[in-house]
Amino acid sequence: MKGILICGGTGSRLRPLTDVTNKSLLPVYDKPLVLYPLQILLDAGIHDIAVITGKEHIDQMTAFLGSGSGFGCSFAFRVQEKAGGIAQALGLAEEFAAGESVCAILGDNIFFDDLSPVIRSFKTGGHLFVKEVPDPSHFGVVEFDGAGKVISIEEKPSKPKSNFIATGCYLYDNSCFDIIRSLKPSARGEYEITDVSAAYMTSKSLGATILNEEWIDAGTFESLYRAASLVRAKRAS
Repeated sequence: MKGILICGGTGSRLRPLTDVTNKSLLPVYDKPLVLYPLQILLDAGIHDIAVITGKEHIDQMTAFLGSGSGFGCSFAFRVQEKAGGIAQALGLAEEFAAGESVCAILGDNIFFDDLSPVIRSFKTGGHLFVKEVPDPSHFGVVEFDGAGKVISIEEKPSKPKSNFIATGCYLYDNSCFDIIRSLKPSARGEYEITDVSAAYMTSKSLGATILNEEWIDAGTFESLYRAASLVRAKRAS
């Protein structure tokens, strides 16, 4: 399995900080944000990792991460020329994946659950890590049937069918790249990762794990502050 660390996007909600650097390099307590999702990959035994980032701060990203030797892994860098969605960013890693399955994780997500057992045991199809949240309309909303199977997934719906949302870690077999090539842009003008997951759902090959611990999408000032507070508290406990 290859790792895909997606650090693109404009970080518009974190300006003016993101006028200076990529949001994934902003500090969360005592280390840059990107190191938290990176650790998820490393803990799962993934050491061959592509880093997808925008062109605005690529120099800072490569300067910090380097070859990967300092983290016990190997990095390859790909540039997303303009923000076109998470699925578009993932598509840039097709050659890098070289036929293998992928664990794609967003560079601004912090997980407090141990995802390693699920990642290590993944074989085929697609798999989501799902969290119950109070504000699901801001995310990709996942609906389950009584047997725990995913029966719908919608990107930022105005009327969510559940409070469960897909977090920013996705397990896909290599057919995800065929799916991405067939996608059309959404109304937002982006290639949605939700549509990739929906394709696996349609073929009845999409699994999901519900998270029990905290999860943070650190894309706003409030969530970035909360992330630092939670990390600090966890270190002190």
